[in-house]
Amino acid sequence: MPMPAEHATAQLPRETVDAVVIGGGAAGLNGALMLARSRRSVLVIDSGTPRNAPADGVHGLLGLDGTPPAELLRVGREEVRRYGGRIVAGEVTSAVPAQPSADGDLRFTVTLADGGTLRARRLLVATGLRDQLPDVPGLAQHWGHGVVHCPYCHGWEVRDEPIGILAAGPASVHHALLFRQLTDDLVYFTRGTELDEETRARFAARGIRVMDTSVAEIESSEDGITGVRLSDGQVVPRRVIAVATTLLARTDGLAGLRLPMEDLPHGMGRHFAAGPAGRTSVPGVWVAGNAADLMAQVGAAAAAGALAGAHVNADLATADTDAAVAASRRGDTAA
Repeated sequence: MPMPAEHATAQLPRETVDAVVIGGGAAGLNGALMLARSRRSVLVIDSGTPRNAPADGVHGLLGLDGTPPAELLRVGREEVRRYGGRIVAGEVTSAVPAQPSADGDLRFTVTLADGGTLRARRLLVATGLRDQLPDVPGLAQHWGHGVVHCPYCHGWEVRDEPIGILAAGPASVHHALLFRQLTDDLVYFTRGTELDEETRARFAARGIRVMDTSVAEIESSEDGITGVRLSDGQVVPRRVIAVATTLLARTDGLAGLRLPMEDLPHGMGRHFAAGPAGRTSVPGVWVAGNAADLMAQVGAAAAAGALAGAHVNADLATADTDAAVAASRRGDTAA
């Protein structure tokens, strides 16, 4: 989908920039903000497909609770630009290490879907993640509204509604206990997953009904979800479906960096492996936000981006100083 003109710069820079940030969400923009405020030349590549786009508002973010996601990002882009940062609409198809500079500093080449290329000294990957929903007919069309995944992101908005939990694995048991805090009318659909007697007893004590019959589809009307149809034809009235999605870091176009990945237990997801401040084992590459921390909410993702941006700047400052010392010594030798 084309992005508004406000998202894009006229052209890619010809010169090598200090840092390219891949991803224009909270983590990427905050990382770029830190770099731009440090007078670094920084460029953000924004695909325009934020994970929280379907949501009505961002929650759990002090001072900005309820802000529409698009508005939060619009303001963030303005702030980055205020300090000289540049933002380009596009999708990365390739990011690879390139020949180092004459003084040995790192270089990367980033290629976009439209064929444009640019060179950078450092990379900050903030691509976010994709939520993979169970393959249940009628489910995906309500994602972000009648279908939710996070009790802290959406729970207040669905309080006191008849909620159904679609089990997706062991994590769904904990999911059910969290959503039980928000409604007295909660049904747990096992969908073939194991549920031991102790868990069933705990559910019964909290008034959580359990349905073992397999789910056929989610039924809805113009007003939203109306119920869950089971394989035996029974329809269980529900207004909201909560499901623990499979969380997958976005890796499109990044294979050439050979960034290490890690799996969450029980098939819950897969993310980039990173150390303190998001530094990866690949020299010159940092990761921040949901691409590295699958559970991070917007505030945590933004904070991780700021920390990673500061560490990228510190690494560049060391490289600049090393180059200056080497140049000075060459001058002394020539004299």
